[in-house]
Amino acid sequence: MTRFILIVLTTVIMTELKAENAVFGGGCFWCTEAVFTELKGVTQVESGYSGGKTINPTYQEVCTGETGHAEVIRINFNPDEVSFEKLLEVFFLTHDPTTLNRQGADVGTQYRSVVFYTNEKQKELTNNAIKKLNQNKVYKSPIITEVSALINYYPAENYHQNYYQRNGNQSYCRFVIQPKMEKFKEVFEELLKE
Repeated sequence: MTRFILIVLTTVIMTELKAENAVFGGGCFWCTEAVFTELKGVTQVESGYSGGKTINPTYQEVCTGETGHAEVIRINFNPDEVSFEKLLEVFFLTHDPTTLNRQGADVGTQYRSVVFYTNEKQKELTNNAIKKLNQNKVYKSPIITEVSALINYYPAENYHQNYYQRNGNQSYCRFVIQPKMEKFKEVFEELLKE
């Protein structure tokens, strides 16, 4: 029994040591959180705010567009199970990275498309992905996704966390998030958690 517990604890510690973070903004964080929660290798997804000047902003403050913050998700992931490049692929194909400060009916700087990189490798991979997508004309318009260093991050209020899972029958979830989830699951079926 002691040996089993030691093996389990060692596995947990090793997994935590390998964990990396990614911070993406792709419009409403309820949508992006719902998508990334479903991926193999993703251990946690948290909705939050990043990129602005206001310290510990509230949702109401961010919604004004005056804080400079974007609605983002912070993803903890195990790179042995899912690569940062694969996370980028999902990110770029599950929102419109060609519209400035807008995703569907959500309008404002808080809904901008952004990757807040946590190291130089993430910056390089993101810029390369954007370059390739533009060269291959995957979208009709050029990608305008902001690529910036992560300088701050604030978790969103508790009622925003796991929003889709807890509020699946709410109209926004049914008419905006559900269709996005269905398309995502069809395209990325091999990446889904069992």
